[in-house]
Amino acid sequence: MSLSGGQAHPGHRWGFGAFLFVEAVLLASAAFVSVLLGPPAAGQATPVRDVLIGTIIPTLLAALAAVLITLWRGNGPVLDLRLEWSWSDLKLGLKLGAFGLVLTTVSAVVWSHAVGRSNATSAIGALVENQPMSVTAAVIMFGYLWLLGPVCEEIIYRGLLWGAVERLHWGAEKYGRLAAFLLSTALFAVSHLEPLRTTLLLVIALPIGLARLLTGRLPAAIVVHQVNNFLPALATLLTSLGLMTL
Repeated sequence: MSLSGGQAHPGHRWGFGAFLFVEAVLLASAAFVSVLLGPPAAGQATPVRDVLIGTIIPTLLAALAAVLITLWRGNGPVLDLRLEWSWSDLKLGLKLGAFGLVLTTVSAVVWSHAVGRSNATSAIGALVENQPMSVTAAVIMFGYLWLLGPVCEEIIYRGLLWGAVERLHWGAEKYGRLAAFLLSTALFAVSHLEPLRTTLLLVIALPIGLARLLTGRLPAAIVVHQVNNFLPALATLLTSLGLMTL
């Protein structure tokens, strides 16, 4: 049995290997989609359609793999990934999300001055920057960046990875949660494969992981992540529609 958020939960039979498998699914599906779509025409930017497919499909498949693992070798995603819902999680998530949004905005400005704006822009932002985009594509991008992407990423990192680290039983329970917080924060930042933005991603991940640490559940972390992503997603939407310039 493991304890989280003051409640007892039945144990599961998956561990760190499950997380490594999900990461392999993420990378392999990204590579497969890239090969399937093919390279852009010479001198042309990657089409927006390809950016959307190449970004959304691998993340969805990886999150789905994480959920299936909990069904196969555990107690299902609600218990194993701590997806139990509480209104207090929403309140805490909004508070930490607002704090994280301010922290991230300030950090992004500082980081842009340090490494240059082009090096501080996210990979997906750089791919769609200055590209014409239909309203449908822009709305899909906005919905993914703001709502769906955070859910998938939290299932993988603050859900599956967190549970795998806690299962290792590193000392007292509080030390296991602290180890899960630190490791999930670090791997979340590194896994984006954007070396120049890793430090910034660490800052972004701190309030998200803190929500998971304080509540023992995943929904608060999802809310923080979504609040944190809202302004960047909105900026991408408005610039892609030609309503705002950066």
